[in-house]
Amino acid sequence: MRETLPKSYVRKLMRAIIEFELVEPNDRILIGLSGGKDSAFLVYALGVLRRHFPFKFDIGAITIDLGFTDKFDRQPLEDFCRRLDVPFFFEKTQIAEIAFSPSQPNPCAACAFFRKGIISACARAEGFNKVAFAHHLDDAVETFLMSQLFSGQIRTFLPKTQWDRSGLALIKPLVYLREKEIKGALRFIGFEPIPGGCPRDKKTKRETTKQLIKFLVKEHPQVFENLTAAMRRQNIADLWPPEPTKKEIWQKSQKFWQQKG
Repeated sequence: MRETLPKSYVRKLMRAIIEFELVEPNDRILIGLSGGKDSAFLVYALGVLRRHFPFKFDIGAITIDLGFTDKFDRQPLEDFCRRLDVPFFFEKTQIAEIAFSPSQPNPCAACAFFRKGIISACARAEGFNKVAFAHHLDDAVETFLMSQLFSGQIRTFLPKTQWDRSGLALIKPLVYLREKEIKGALRFIGFEPIPGGCPRDKKTKRETTKQLIKFLVKEHPQVFENLTAAMRRQNIADLWPPEPTKKEIWQKSQKFWQQKG
């Protein structure tokens, strides 16, 4: 059976690819394939789209066994990639043991750090110049709100960044797709997602933020679209000025009390 993508998916994928210049001639893109719905869809989507591009680019997929279980089955992932003619790379690690050791105050950050290092090393060793992750629009909006609620910053991830000093670029081609659209794609990509096994799944600040957005959208359906619009730089307005230093406050205070009526 020849794999296809509905036009509604193609439009959003191509908008992201063209707008943010994510895929260029002769790129070699290594996709992080966790076994979840999002990363499986990304492998499928780029596997299909490359047949219709005006130029050639190559893709591969890498799965990292984090070590949450002794019975991680790589075969479904390998079969999925073989069906799509996508080279498959696999790394077995003990990241879970290291990240969740008592000496690690932030297991999620530690896990992400080690995963990044392994993917970067594989990409460079195998001649890839870009890495692709399957973050979608819901992820971007959640990150945008999380940064304000938990970090006091206004920021989200970018669709394309320089990933590290090795020259690798990180791209996120799914940024215009909603999570519900990717869930709907499971009916035609022919892959059953594999549970991740992380003990902190559904117990993170991201999950809290996701549920908050769902709650707000029930009362005010436009909330998600408003948050999406607010992520654009031209829509940032009427913010307070930067917080002054103690010296600047002292100078302003002196000036204030020296005023004469």
